[in-house]
Amino acid sequence: MRAAAIDIGTNSTRLLVGELDDPAGELVTLAREMTITRLGQGVDEARRLAPDAIERTVAALGRYREVIDRLGGVDVVRATATSAARDADNRDEFFDPATAALGVTPELLSGSEEARLSFLGATTGIAAIAPGPYLVVDIGGGSTEFVVGTTEPEGLLSVDIGCVRITEAWLHSDPPTAEELSQAVHVVREHLADVAREVPGAAGAATLVGLAGTVSSMAMIEQGLVEYDRDRVHHFRLSKKAAEDCFRTLATEAIEDRRHNPGLEPGRVDVIVGGAIILVSILRTFGFREVLTSEADILDGLVRDLAARAE
Repeated sequence: MRAAAIDIGTNSTRLLVGELDDPAGELVTLAREMTITRLGQGVDEARRLAPDAIERTVAALGRYREVIDRLGGVDVVRATATSAARDADNRDEFFDPATAALGVTPELLSGSEEARLSFLGATTGIAAIAPGPYLVVDIGGGSTEFVVGTTEPEGLLSVDIGCVRITEAWLHSDPPTAEELSQAVHVVREHLADVAREVPGAAGAATLVGLAGTVSSMAMIEQGLVEYDRDRVHHFRLSKKAAEDCFRTLATEAIEDRRHNPGLEPGRVDVIVGGAIILVSILRTFGFREVLTSEADILDGLVRDLAARAE
């Protein structure tokens, strides 16, 4: 089966076109693209999607449709929208032009379904390199999903903390003040207390698996990668100490200085500190010594889920 999956997130919009013989088999990637679209710009405060954010995202979807058509032979296209669309009262003002651009209507995923698909994508084949059970953490722009399990989810929770949401709510100075950082850390820890209570297996997981742009950006910074190299980022082990050092550096730099860190995309410069707060707080709260970076995520989970449905 040749399938296209599109993940419309709060900070970025991403595409994966892949071929898969069976749900547990090897996924052959034909195209994988990412665009910083910031659909969730201002959503936490206004509860509405901004017109320019909608325009940016729809333009990216139009480009992705061209990629899909150029490759040809795609059996099914599936697009999903997550935190920003869930929180916005005017989501139909985005869904209508998005449908016109893609030719399919985006699905509005619940937080629990987003978590399930992220776990599916991240853990396929992982047993060969890391022991379970796994705590899979997907740090998005507006929400973070926590899923614990070995071969399938045994507990999951989506919480309203993400790199964009934390930045817009708490980190207003450039660079953030000590008080702003302290407030943001406090808010994140309060949410993590909910995770510890509602997903009791989280603290006992053998391996922490980290997904999405915050984690991969910190892995690239730690390795000094000027250009993205999936082979060096995927399954890179970022130690707690390295994550804390990276956070301290990023948090004390002004944006103009921060943008010179190798591997940090321009569209993440202003929100990476918020994401780093979440990752470091997770490492500290649950006592992990490292995070295993995974570039297989909800997109991979979407394609595998489509293959399972087709059987």
